[in-house]
Amino acid sequence: MSEKSAFPMGMRSEPMAATGRLSFEILPDSAGVEQIGDAARRLRAENRLRGRALEAGRFHITLHHVDDYVGLPADVVEKMSRAAETVTAAPFEVEFDYAASFSGRPGNRPFVLGGGEGLKALIAFRNNLADAIRRTGVGRKPSAQFVPHVTLLYDQLVIQQRPVEPIRWTVRELVLVHSLLGRTQHLPLARWPLKG
Repeated sequence: MSEKSAFPMGMRSEPMAATGRLSFEILPDSAGVEQIGDAARRLRAENRLRGRALEAGRFHITLHHVDDYVGLPADVVEKMSRAAETVTAAPFEVEFDYAASFSGRPGNRPFVLGGGEGLKALIAFRNNLADAIRRTGVGRKPSAQFVPHVTLLYDQLVIQQRPVEPIRWTVRELVLVHSLLGRTQHLPLARWPLKG
C-alpha cells in the first residue's frame, strides 16, 4: 500500500521560485546611455569579446539589491519607499574611467565600467541610502563593500583593467526597480528626484 502525500494535489512541498527582484538603481540619462553604448561597442571590438553588448535600456548602477520575491510584496515596496524618502542629496556627477572584467563566477564574466575619484559622491549617496535601508529591517542587509560599476556585456574572456575615455553624467534621481527574473524586463516602480 503506497503512502499518501502530506500535500494536497496541486500544492508544492518546496518553496516557489522567486519571480522578481527589487533593487535601488541609478539610471544614466540619454547622453550617458549613448556614451556607455558607444564604449561597449568599441571595447567589445578592441578586446575581441564575443558577448553581445547589453541593450541600452539595461545600463544601470545597482546601489542595493533589496531581495528576490515571489510576486511584488507591497509592504516591502512601501518600506523601501519610506527609506528612500529620507535620503536627501543634490544632483551629482559620476565619472567612469576604466573597463575591466568583474571578478565573479568563472565562465560568463561581467565586463564593466568602473571608476575612482569620480565616484566619491555616488559612494557617499549609496552609504546614506544603505543606512536608511538597514533601519527598515527588511530585505538583505546592504553590504559594507560597494563597488560601483556599469555592466557592458558578459563574456568568457578575462580583460584586465584598462583606462577608457571618461564617461560621465549627472545623477538626478534614485529609482526603485522591479526586475522580472528570466524575462529581461526591468520596471521602474518609483523615482525620487535629487533636490539637495
